[in-house]
Amino acid sequence: MPATGGGPGASHRPVLLAESLGLLAPERGGLFVDATLGLGGHSEAILEASAETRVVGFDRDMEALAFASERLARFGPRFRAAHADFREAARVLAERGEGEVSGVLADLGVSSLQFDSPARGFSFRHDAPLDMRMDAAGGEETAAEMLARLPEEEIARVIYEYGEERRSRRIARWIVERREEGRPVETTKDLADLVARASGHKRGEQRTHPATRTFQALRIAVNRELEGLGEFVETSVDLLQPGGRLAVISFHSLEDRVVKRALRRLAGQCECDPRLPVCACGARRAVEILTRRPVVPGEPEIEENPRARSAKLRAAEKLGAA
Repeated sequence: MPATGGGPGASHRPVLLAESLGLLAPERGGLFVDATLGLGGHSEAILEASAETRVVGFDRDMEALAFASERLARFGPRFRAAHADFREAARVLAERGEGEVSGVLADLGVSSLQFDSPARGFSFRHDAPLDMRMDAAGGEETAAEMLARLPEEEIARVIYEYGEERRSRRIARWIVERREEGRPVETTKDLADLVARASGHKRGEQRTHPATRTFQALRIAVNRELEGLGEFVETSVDLLQPGGRLAVISFHSLEDRVVKRALRRLAGQCECDPRLPVCACGARRAVEILTRRPVVPGEPEIEENPRARSAKLRAAEKLGAA
């Protein structure tokens, strides 16, 4: 839903909004957790679904949190913000004395506010310091600092593992060679140009910029996006009341794979070698999976919002006590 008025959310379109609402069913009322608040589009729709609905919205980006809080101020005490990583949701809710929740939504990845801000260094469309931190005030190292510190082998591993970039070794070698020459990669343009040359890219040859996978890989590494994601899915299910629902939107195959495996274990599908005498993977019958295949955007949404193209939505409902 586009935000009203001006500001960074004026043209914001929450991805898979109708599909998310259909699965979460916020019209039932109760407490919902928006684990990745961003610009607040999903939370706004959840709060509008019923006067009996409350939302606690989490985000580690203070700028996004401030904007979303202003946007959602009209809901009064029905909305509460929390400056915390989504993986800390269970702890924060416990500290606030909140009980079981009706639903949890996680819209993973970079928010529009972050991606469209040149100074944040997420995009190669603008020349800016190579930062990429979702929490710019959090003290973690930037992408430029990471590339200045890591050995060549580790840079190659990060780019290959998180970006699935087959030229990862060549790109890492070029990065380190520049560093040894006293010209470290420090801006988005530095990195984009280096990757294009290392890839042998010629302008107009590809629809997708050759640095796309490398930028994705560094962003994931800087923000530890995959770290604890499976555990988050499990703790979110523990937060839910019977009949409560979890919905997770991912934007690349690595995230989706983690979410898919976690939900399968929670649905009781053991991943262990069948020769083992007992299950060691933690499988338990706690949920019913509502999306046998991930829900993806239709062509109209993709045309309106091209960033939705890679989105995948998976959801599950918590079972009642046996």
